Amino acid sequence: MTIDRAVLVFAGCMVLLSAGLVYWVSSWFLLLTAFIGLNLIQSAFTGFCPAALVFKGLGCRVGEAFR
Repeated sequence: MTIDRAVLVFAGCMVLLSAGLVYWVSSWFLLLTAFIGLNLIQSAFTGFCPAALVFKGLGCRVGEAFR
């Protein structure tokens, strides 16, 4: 799996997790969803993603977006 796909899978899982937490625990978990969205936006403009660094360290192959 490439870093690009791993980041997308991770972001999707985190959004689903935060949606579940909003439903079952507290609406304050919408802040987690907002953080994920803001991180995706800033990584689109800057090319920097902290999750990509983690996946690179875990041995994922380099993709097109995060080199």
